[in-house]
Amino acid sequence: MAKTPEEIIRDDIRALTAYHVPDSSGMVKLDAMENPYELPPALRTRLAAIIESAALNRYPDPGARRLKARLREAFAVPEGVEVLLGNGSDELIQMLVLASARPGAVVLGVEPSFAMFPMISAFVGVRYVGVELRDDFALDIERTLRAVEEHQPSLIFIAYPNNPTGNLFDAAAIERVVRAAPGLVVMDEAYQAFAGSSFMAQLPRKGNLLVMRTVSKLGLAGLRLGVLAGDARWITELDKLRLPYNVSTLTQMVANEVLQHGAVLTEQAAAIKLERGRLMRKLQEIPGLTPYPSDANFILFSITHAERVFDGLKQRGVLIKSLHGSHRLLANCLRVTVGTPQENDVFLAALIQSLNA
Repeated sequence: MAKTPEEIIRDDIRALTAYHVPDSSGMVKLDAMENPYELPPALRTRLAAIIESAALNRYPDPGARRLKARLREAFAVPEGVEVLLGNGSDELIQMLVLASARPGAVVLGVEPSFAMFPMISAFVGVRYVGVELRDDFALDIERTLRAVEEHQPSLIFIAYPNNPTGNLFDAAAIERVVRAAPGLVVMDEAYQAFAGSSFMAQLPRKGNLLVMRTVSKLGLAGLRLGVLAGDARWITELDKLRLPYNVSTLTQMVANEVLQHGAVLTEQAAAIKLERGRLMRKLQEIPGLTPYPSDANFILFSITHAERVFDGLKQRGVLIKSLHGSHRLLANCLRVTVGTPQENDVFLAALIQSLNA
């Protein structure tokens, strides 16, 4: 008689909750840190012609050579540094944890931060240690260094800027972590386009440092393309875990073409940063609401009765992200993606209505 899932699936996996993506049909969608701007019509027409010529009956280039060259230029990857591509950053995180999953291995990160760091560690069966940030969301460097010394992690993940808090940690403090780390330190720079600060240029001088990027926040979330850059010794080993043809033909062709028009993405990022400033000022004017400084394309804010406000926004057709209950430091916190000026105005009006309801 065939066994049941309870007899086959690991107990710790069955105890997990699947990553939830809420239905956003018909709503102003400001919950997932997406670029709200579409590509220009002329570029979309160009992409349609390129896609029409795609040899979909053939496997994609397994090494994605043209795309890698384009990404090296777009992300200013230093000479001598190698790159590895993933089906989104999530796949790269999974490769990293899998590769380092020796018996007793530890993955270390800060909390609160990107949910996939502990989730993927759990999937792989590796112990995850989270080091709590300070109450102002700054990196608690002394506590972090003590945790590094105690747990000797194989991998340390640091989001820069951090998600969901939006802030950049002190660069000098991070360098202390890199020097103290017995293994790899991975900087997740998913929001670098909105921050203007990066560790990419330091890769040739820091052999145990890797930098991870994505095109998702630039406006290409639908492509699912992540990039990991670092010393060739690490990239060569990690590449052994990459599934064959993990970056599709369409992803390679579209990303390569769009990145040739990098000015479009740069202009959109600049528009988002400009709106971020306006949205921040508007939120600061609302009594009882505290927005936190952001170097990303979203703003975290705390407000009394956050869940009631979140539900009120949904009732008025605006979807943002509730973080209340996810971590002690995020009590009564909501996170809103910076949208277009029109979307932000709709959000602000719905927010005021929800507060006054």
